[in-house]
Amino acid sequence: MSHWRQRAAAPFDTDKRPATGSRGMVVTNHPLASAAGAEMLAAGGNAVDAAVAALFTLTVVEPMMVGILGGGFANLRLADGRQTILEGQGSCPLAVGPDTFTADPGAAPGALDAVGRRNSVGREAVATPGNLLAWCEMLSRHGSLALADVIEPAIRHASRGFAATAYLADCVADCAADLALDPEIARIFLPGGAPLHSGARVVNAAYADTLRLIARLGPAALYGGMSGGTGGGTLGGVLEDDMRRHGGHLTQQDLQRYRTHDMAVLRASYRGFEITGPPPPCAGPLHIGQMLKILEGFDPAASGFGSADSVHLLAEVLKIAFADRAACTADPDFVPVPVERLLSADYAAQRRAQIDPARAQDWQAGVAAGPLPIESANTTHLTVADRDGRIVCATQTINSLFGARYMVPGTGMIPNNYLYVFNPRPGLANSLAPGKRVTSSMAPLIVLKDGKPCFALGLPGGLRIFPSALQAVINLIDHGMSLQEAVEAPRVWTQGFGLEVEPQCPAAVADALSVRGHAVQRVPNVGGGMGAIRFHDNGDLEGAACWRADGTPIGVGGGPARAGVRFLPEVRRA
Repeated sequence: MSHWRQRAAAPFDTDKRPATGSRGMVVTNHPLASAAGAEMLAAGGNAVDAAVAALFTLTVVEPMMVGILGGGFANLRLADGRQTILEGQGSCPLAVGPDTFTADPGAAPGALDAVGRRNSVGREAVATPGNLLAWCEMLSRHGSLALADVIEPAIRHASRGFAATAYLADCVADCAADLALDPEIARIFLPGGAPLHSGARVVNAAYADTLRLIARLGPAALYGGMSGGTGGGTLGGVLEDDMRRHGGHLTQQDLQRYRTHDMAVLRASYRGFEITGPPPPCAGPLHIGQMLKILEGFDPAASGFGSADSVHLLAEVLKIAFADRAACTADPDFVPVPVERLLSADYAAQRRAQIDPARAQDWQAGVAAGPLPIESANTTHLTVADRDGRIVCATQTINSLFGARYMVPGTGMIPNNYLYVFNPRPGLANSLAPGKRVTSSMAPLIVLKDGKPCFALGLPGGLRIFPSALQAVINLIDHGMSLQEAVEAPRVWTQGFGLEVEPQCPAAVADALSVRGHAVQRVPNVGGGMGAIRFHDNGDLEGAACWRADGTPIGVGGGPARAGVRFLPEVRRA
């Protein structure tokens, strides 16, 4: 495309290859979920149908990352060019307040752990979920297929089983001690008392029945009577009874009161491109816009990808963004968020002038100070598009690996542990409060040029999400990388402590950064598996997924026969 900056070959090799399609593209972090979305496109559905099918399937095949009892954000672009955000974040139950938990005095500095891990493992950690309602509303408003059709692949994989990937098996092993405490979840993931192995068949018949119930009743199966109606959902009743028996806070009243939010898109600019995503309580796009505004005064391309100069600059802008995020980004219904100030040219110029090109600095917030929430890296993301211009860029989670690390008896559902994202100490911007929504670093981005989509991307990874998405945007716009290169390129991350670099960072660059005062730490990976779609001028869709997860792009091409095609009868000849 003519507006992309040209560059030499990237200084690294990619592990995967992109896919192309003319009718649609689905990129998720599991091949079966991508296949479920592609199945909907092949059946005549649109990008929303494909996205919802993929999300339900991910709750089966990537159960450690996402579930119907989780939350998230979807950045939607419709066929007519309108764009909206559907927010289905978790929120504090009515029975939860600033004094519900006691902060663990033995926890690491800045950690959000409560005494007895009550806010992270088990029933007390569960927030009111939004995913099921948000997915069903997205489908009913913008999809073209029935809920029973889009949920069928998930039912199939739950009832017939699927082969566990090494990624899933490793996650089970990491959480085995907690999973072993709950017989329901242990039965699925710790067969015979040991973590399942890669290739093992995973069957969750109870969850298949739950999905069949949802296919019949829709979100009412969980949320029950809404908009002042009476009566709880069948699943909601089971969930409440289980909570009551184990000291949990969530009730059917919380479920019936829950509402999703349609939100205006947050828009930021960078070198003639428009970067769009969810506004607060989603923190990612806001601080990406802030950092890009600062970077507009520099020339990352001239510094070269991965050089000591470019990494140093990235690290300093990241520290500025994290200092400000700690100060002011929370649920805007409870805390004022200075969006205009953070995205202003004046504020960017002020922060830019404070950067020392030769030395790393400790940064303080440029706005009112406060606490920084700690977020789990265990999330999933999908990016889907169709030939008619619809785009779904959605990041979803149950927070920690396997959420609250138990299953609701008889349902196969794994609840979130979203209350672990709040600060258990009272009197802070991120303290617990009834109805307060979870703040998130999610960054499902759609980037446009002259009003037309150029690319869409996102990833899991907690506090590493929006810095990684920022780097992908810079890779595409400034460094002129291909889509595959942009999602797989080596990443860096810091929030003001150590500077994490991936293994491909050359020793000379790491040494030069250390000389400037950065505490360089080599890590296996920064953030999770990114999924992206690029929109070409000829209408083709290009999809890419990176090596950091089981990400798989599937493109759909072809289509119906040309009008007027007929099979002529055979003529028999002697």
